Amino acid sequence: MESMGKKKRPRRSFTPEFKAEIVELCRRGDRSVGQVAKDFELTETAVRAWVRQAEVDTGTRDGLRSAEREELAALRRENRRLREDVDILKRATAFFAKETRGTWTRSSRRRSRAAATSNGRVSCWRSPAPPSTHAATPSLAPGRRGTRN
Repeated sequence: MESMGKKKRPRRSFTPEFKAEIVELCRRGDRSVGQVAKDFELTETAVRAWVRQAEVDTGTRDGLRSAEREELAALRRENRRLREDVDILKRATAFFAKETRGTWTRSSRRRSRAAATSNGRVSCWRSPAPPSTHAATPSLAPGRRGTRN
């Protein structure tokens, strides 16, 4: 870009008071916006934007007021940060789910040992049948082995 002959100016910031003075000079009508911009070594686009924003703030033009713009920018920053937080939590959840997928719990080991010791057959673990002589123990429902009423 420098080879084209244009120098890139570093980004400058201006105080609200300075901007208000420039806007007032433009509103008086003594000089055009282009002339005011040239006198103060500003870009014409920036001066026009300041004039437009001053009209919005005073209510003569529709649009977002300065305070509303600042609030919108803050909300967008917060929204971006929260989306990043959610993304991090999703990745952490996936990581820990992947890590725990291959681990055994104590009860799952017990069930797999019981299934392996049942003569090579894989079956569910069943509680032993209650003694038939004991009247206080409820009997198993007919047709439902391994569960009690």
